[in-house]
Amino acid sequence: MEYLFIFIAYFSGSVPYGLILTKVFGGIDVRKIGSGNIGTTNVLRTGNNGIAAATLFCDFFKGFLPVYLASRVGIEGIYLYIIAFTAVLGHVFPIWLRYQGGKGVATALGVFWALSPPLGVFSTFMWLSITRFAKISSLSSLCIFTLSPLFAALVLSYPLALFCCAIAALIYWTHRSNIQRLLVGTEKEIGESSD
Repeated sequence: MEYLFIFIAYFSGSVPYGLILTKVFGGIDVRKIGSGNIGTTNVLRTGNNGIAAATLFCDFFKGFLPVYLASRVGIEGIYLYIIAFTAVLGHVFPIWLRYQGGKGVATALGVFWALSPPLGVFSTFMWLSITRFAKISSLSSLCIFTLSPLFAALVLSYPLALFCCAIAALIYWTHRSNIQRLLVGTEKEIGESSD
């Protein structure tokens, strides 16, 4: 059963909703605009907030659902964490796009909510709060995945904190170009030409 859910989690995570939605409803290949990323931040650059919101919703739930369903059938412990991590890996390395996917933020938030609602609330609140003032998506994302292991260790559990560290490492890797731009002060705000 555990291996079946690992398989399901990867293929759920790998569905490129940002690409599908922009092509179907906007007639645009989101990979050919802005940063070329398939996630919500780049979809916003199409100028269609509805498609961007739908992308966020779908990317969130493709992480949430496999983990939630796995927990409902009694899968727990290390296997549940592997399923959760695999869902995010699916988004970052989707088989359908030759393993060139998104940065994993919305899918990771979905996973957090499925594993621990308090962690989900904390991470979402921090992302919204930081984004409101900084207006830089990558900075908000890097902050919440830096803070989530600390929150998990202090409030929840050490195994969950270790899982958050693994997710944070993946998110930092997917944001390596953003980190370079943040360091030199050239990172753009949400809606501008580069994420």
